[in-house]
Amino acid sequence: MNKSAKPLSEKHEKFAQAYVMYRNATESAKVAGYSATSAHNQGHRLINDPRIKERIEDLEKEMETNINVIEEIEQQYVAAKQNNHTNSALKALELLAKVNTKTEEVIPSSVAELEADVLKYLEILGEKRATEIILKLSWFQNEEEEEIDNQDDAPPQDEEEDPIEDLSPSSQTEN
Repeated sequence: MNKSAKPLSEKHEKFAQAYVMYRNATESAKVAGYSATSAHNQGHRLINDPRIKERIEDLEKEMETNINVIEEIEQQYVAAKQNNHTNSALKALELLAKVNTKTEEVIPSSVAELEADVLKYLEILGEKRATEIILKLSWFQNEEEEEIDNQDDAPPQDEEEDPIEDLSPSSQTEN
């Protein structure tokens, strides 16, 4: 940061820090203490301020941490989902999307790493959603089609009449 420049106000510093986290000027203005009604305009004004832009760049350069942010957010998502905190779960997913778009794609170096990643993401999705996704795989689709084809090609089998289902007048007897 330019040391000769006047330091940022507390609100401006909060805005810059929030912007680094949320990447949304309106949300950052709200976090910094601006009212919800003026947050959009204030956010636009602040994000275009050269001193604030410079501070945001400085903060982004300083962002080194020993905490695995993605893992922490995933844990927050799982906890929110298990406790039926829908808004918190959605916010965690939103943050994951933002964090993942800023990082370079990490390609697993082995089949074991790939399997571990797949299992981790399936666990996050939960049993029902993971099962739905797995059943969309092409080999499951082909098995269902083959079963349907085999049923169509199969010779007709002798079917015994089910007395419960046979409701015709001739099959009903009077007591």
